[in-house]
Amino acid sequence: MEKLTIQEQEAMLSIWQLNGGFVKEILDNLKTEKPPYTTLASTIKNLEKKGYVKPVRYANAKRYEPIISEEDYKAKFMNSFVDDYFKNSYKEMVSFFVKEEKLSAKELEEIIAMIKKG
Repeated sequence: MEKLTIQEQEAMLSIWQLNGGFVKEILDNLKTEKPPYTTLASTIKNLEKKGYVKPVRYANAKRYEPIISEEDYKAKFMNSFVDDYFKNSYKEMVSFFVKEEKLSAKELEEIIAMIKKG
């Protein structure tokens, strides 16, 4: 699975929230600064080429629907992220966030409880 650019990720977040949409709907739903319509249309075309969305024709318009779920993308992205930056060690990743004071002892206890619950 090819990595997404920031613009592609933003477009995909909007597509996932809408469960698909026309370019105008996706544009209106963006939470960030809205790019020009043609820029977003090009970004969505790239997502189609990368296999993230599929076009469904309605008369002379195309509605873009996600092929990959948000959960699947997150799982693949996180696995790749941990592999690239933390030598495939989730322990090293957690250690990094603790050192950076991004994760508190209370949050760690909650994570341990979640792990014990399964």
